[in-house]
Amino acid sequence: VQLVESGGNSVQAGGSLTLSCVISGLRLDDYCLGWFRQIPGKEREGVAAVPYDGSPTYYANSVRGRFTLSRDIGKSVFYLQMHGLRPEDTAMYYCAAQRSQYCGNGWKHADEYRDWGQGTQVTVS
Repeated sequence: VQLVESGGNSVQAGGSLTLSCVISGLRLDDYCLGWFRQIPGKEREGVAAVPYDGSPTYYANSVRGRFTLSRDIGKSVFYLQMHGLRPEDTAMYYCAAQRSQYCGNGWKHADEYRDWGQGTQVTVS
């Protein structure tokens, strides 16, 4: 299984970015998928997640209404669209996959995820 993120960049506050995560070795509609972020010295924070069947989509309170998670199952890619970016959104962003279908209450816990990408940096100034 391999996950590869892209799309990170430096943007001004209020700007937008779309992160992509290409997955190989598993189907997007078989497992719970998530986006996390991390800044140095802090724990990895769950940002958004989606179960195998696409609903519901979970969001951290800090990003709800600004970020949107979506999937393209045919292309084996899932996305994180980010709007209204704030300096506090600055972090390394990671995509991850569980080995369970449902995300449940553990969706924001990094330990629940088995496979991870290498990360893509988002900087908001």
